[in-house]
Amino acid sequence: MDLGYARVSTAKQDLDRQIDALRAVGIARERIYVDKKSGSTTNRVGLNTALAYARDGDVIVVHTLDRLGRAVRDTLNMIHDLAQRGIGVRNLADPIRVDSAKPDDPMSQLALVMLALFGQMERTYAIERASHARSVATSQGKRVGRPSVVDPSKLAYAAHLRDAGRSITEIVDETGITRSSLYRHLPPRPPESVMADGSLVSLREEDSTQNAE
Repeated sequence: MDLGYARVSTAKQDLDRQIDALRAVGIARERIYVDKKSGSTTNRVGLNTALAYARDGDVIVVHTLDRLGRAVRDTLNMIHDLAQRGIGVRNLADPIRVDSAKPDDPMSQLALVMLALFGQMERTYAIERASHARSVATSQGKRVGRPSVVDPSKLAYAAHLRDAGRSITEIVDETGITRSSLYRHLPPRPPESVMADGSLVSLREEDSTQNAE
């Protein structure tokens, strides 16, 4: 049995175009499952119902593969999991036509290989973009990673205690901030002067000065 699935990202968008395409290939309206949710949302009642209803030999038909999931890799994982249950996936309007219900068709298998390559490229580019964004943020002095959950006033007090010469153990006892959070969130100490006049000299500069003398 062919089961249709249609999805739009918001309630304001229209499902009619996808439903009409599914009806045109002979899928009954009562066998078309729908969602009005983002593809990044895992809790999609329509899709979950279709996946639960599907049996060995059935095929889930979509207008385009991105209706199943936003990322190529997620869609491929779903196709693989369904294949393990004997359930195929077929798309109607993508430039690359996929029909995983035909494992002996070399063109269908080639399409899946190409999608796997696209999925790997998508993952590689996403990692590169994230790495570049972190590098830019770090170079601009911005903190990267999870936002701090430490009370800013407590953190400022901890910095004051640290600058006053208190130990980390004492700061933990006084502020209630954990040791790991202090190491993660306390701003770095200002550089200490290493010369009597308050100037900073690196070891290399100091050596060159002594050599000159």
